[in-house]
Amino acid sequence: MTSTLQKTLHHWVAGARVEGTSGRTSEVTDPATGEVTAHLPLASADEAAEVIAAAKAAFPAWRDTSLTTRTQILFRFRELLDARAPELAALITAEHGKVLSDAAGEVARGQEVVEFACGMPHLLKGSATENASTGVDVHSVRQPLGVVGIISPFNFPAMVPMWFFPVAIATGNTVVLKPSEKVPSAALWIAELWSEAGLPDGVFNVLNGDRTAVDALLTSPDVKSVSFVGSTPIARYVYETGTAHGKRVQALGGAKNHMVVLPDADLDLAADQAVNAGFGSAGERCMAVSALVAVGAIADTLVSKIADRARALRTGDGRRSCDMGPLVTRAAQERVSGYIDAGESEGATVVVDGRQGEFDADGSGFFVGPTLLDHVGTDMTVYTDEIFGPVLSVVRVETYARAVELINANPYGNGTAIFTNDGGAARRFQNEVEVGMIGINVPVPVPMAYYSFGGWKNSLFGDTHAHGTEGVHFFTRGKVVTTRWLDPSHAGLNLGFPTNT
Repeated sequence: MTSTLQKTLHHWVAGARVEGTSGRTSEVTDPATGEVTAHLPLASADEAAEVIAAAKAAFPAWRDTSLTTRTQILFRFRELLDARAPELAALITAEHGKVLSDAAGEVARGQEVVEFACGMPHLLKGSATENASTGVDVHSVRQPLGVVGIISPFNFPAMVPMWFFPVAIATGNTVVLKPSEKVPSAALWIAELWSEAGLPDGVFNVLNGDRTAVDALLTSPDVKSVSFVGSTPIARYVYETGTAHGKRVQALGGAKNHMVVLPDADLDLAADQAVNAGFGSAGERCMAVSALVAVGAIADTLVSKIADRARALRTGDGRRSCDMGPLVTRAAQERVSGYIDAGESEGATVVVDGRQGEFDADGSGFFVGPTLLDHVGTDMTVYTDEIFGPVLSVVRVETYARAVELINANPYGNGTAIFTNDGGAARRFQNEVEVGMIGINVPVPVPMAYYSFGGWKNSLFGDTHAHGTEGVHFFTRGKVVTTRWLDPSHAGLNLGFPTNT
């Protein structure tokens, strides 16, 4: 179905809308109806170079802008975003499909990083040592990198870019954001909001495109760092290509998040949270719970409780107060349905089947309902692969030790959770699991902005996590300045290595 309301989108360069000239476009769809709502220009290498050049040209003046002025602009952006957050949430729902309340939550979590970045004058304070050697003072400073690239995924078109660009801008860098082709409008809306807040032209730019645009950011000598969130194969490519071209790279990859439920846990609480974490945003979250590990004899009861809750959910258009929306594209719908087929054929029990059902939407949307699979083996594709859909797989184990063994053997290490009333077991769990973000009776342990977001193993390439103080360090470089004012006693020739006295 094709909408009569189609529009042609654009890039955002040096404070203005710029039409695409490559002749290549992709379709943007409303996943709840299947309608094509816009055509997105896909940049050529030359167009990408022009966007990067605009960011480079804006860097010297922005670098030299006082911290006070930078912070004032960030505060204005924060106030504008706070007042107009429902507009942004509606854009997200229209292109991604997540329900409006979930989209509003995404905006709110991104706003936390904006607020964190408003404290940049404190975060950028250096250190000083007086008289480190006789008559010699030493101090350190942190300075911006230059042009920084951000490549963001479809599932969080506002929050994930906001993990990076508030910190990058506050520290004095200029930004080229390449959003997902599936959900471009949020980035363009944010660009106009920055302009309204008084950000100088060229400090924040939006480059729409596909791999051509990505490769331009990864290889351009004018781009000093790249921040990426997406699948593990692409994260590895981004990391290897970017670092080979001398860039700093933080590339956050895929996940297979486990939720362990011990026999002493409150099973009603655990069932509620398993449904929330497994089916929220149709499972299209890198922090979604996709593998529930039931320890001991509780499995039958827990599965029954989860199934009752899953069957009660209403799936449909995210603008209709449904519990869960569609998947982002027809291809995603077909892929997730294929995983359910594979799980069933490999021996898993389909307790709740989302492949069929009635969905509250007009048109032909990309729906898969909440799906619960039981008796899942660790060799099944529904367990080994990142499905990125509303499929919750239950793995039954006899002991706590086996549960930890499963998590640590998994190639991903993004997030994990344990549900228990035993403080000793929880403390042991947080120490033993090889995962970057851990929840104790919290199923989706996304850190606050003043901590850093990032996984271990194949969930992160690079050694720096997103936002928090690690983000400040990622977007700045350190200098140490050693100072001695004129002192006649130090005149004369001395070719020996300097010593401190």
